Amino acid sequence: MTLPMNGSSYRIENMDILIKDFLNYLVVERGLSRNTIESYRFDLIDFFGFIKRRSDGIKDLKEVTRDQIRDYCADLDQRDLSDATVARRISSLRTFFKFLRTEGEFPGNPTAEVKSPKLWKRLPEVLSVEAVEKLLEAPDTETALGVRDKAILELLYGTGIRISELIALELHHINFEIGCVRIHGKGNRERMVPFGEVTSQHLKRYIEEVRSTFVKSPDEVNRVFVNRRGQSLTRQGAWKIIQKYATEAGLQVKVSPHMLRHSFATHLLERGADLRSVQLMLGHADIATTQIYTHINKDHLRSIYDQFHPRA
Repeated sequence: MTLPMNGSSYRIENMDILIKDFLNYLVVERGLSRNTIESYRFDLIDFFGFIKRRSDGIKDLKEVTRDQIRDYCADLDQRDLSDATVARRISSLRTFFKFLRTEGEFPGNPTAEVKSPKLWKRLPEVLSVEAVEKLLEAPDTETALGVRDKAILELLYGTGIRISELIALELHHINFEIGCVRIHGKGNRERMVPFGEVTSQHLKRYIEEVRSTFVKSPDEVNRVFVNRRGQSLTRQGAWKIIQKYATEAGLQVKVSPHMLRHSFATHLLERGADLRSVQLMLGHADIATTQIYTHINKDHLRSIYDQFHPRA
């Protein structure tokens, strides 16, 4: 810890150090992703800003009570933030105060009895198999960029990996012999994800025939997917690629990388894959997260009924 966790450590003036210590804990002890860490940082800075603006002159975190936390929740509500955002802010504070109490002499957790907004679970948006086919056929594979983009789309749908995992993929993570990619996912958990022959063909063509036209200095870039300048592809760049081809394919929905992940999982389950296998491929730590994909659309239920029920 940068600060000794004693009675003088919790002053508001030490905000930056307290946040830094907490974020270091999240990295070292919990192995959270960079994006998650940034969310915690933003939430805490917002809360400290609220405390500083208060008229009651709170100078020390030990002075924060349940009432101040509730006032903060009311402030969030007045800003017309979504229930999901409010719930995340409260969760960040709850984890932060729990950290202070565990690591030092902090007297309690003022968030303990504050309830988060109840969140309704929304079913993930998925593309039909036909819509996915249209999207995958959109790139012009007579061009170098089209070959690259085709490989990106095929890999995303063919493996269900996250966009952050795709752009972090390095050449030595791919094993064409067994048809698998090694993924370092959330919480630094490693998993092996299989891919099919079609994905293999397009990925191999990109790497062997096209990638070298973009990469200026092969020794400097190990990432599989690069941009026109030979630099590692960014998250924003990958998003634009997907949205471009969704428009060209005439799809009437806003297609995101995560929608391809949702579609991957849903289509596997609709065709009889077991939940545990899908969980492993997606890299979910808890199978409860995977269970959201067990929804099956009405058309699929109708076809199952018509196919198997004796009175259909």
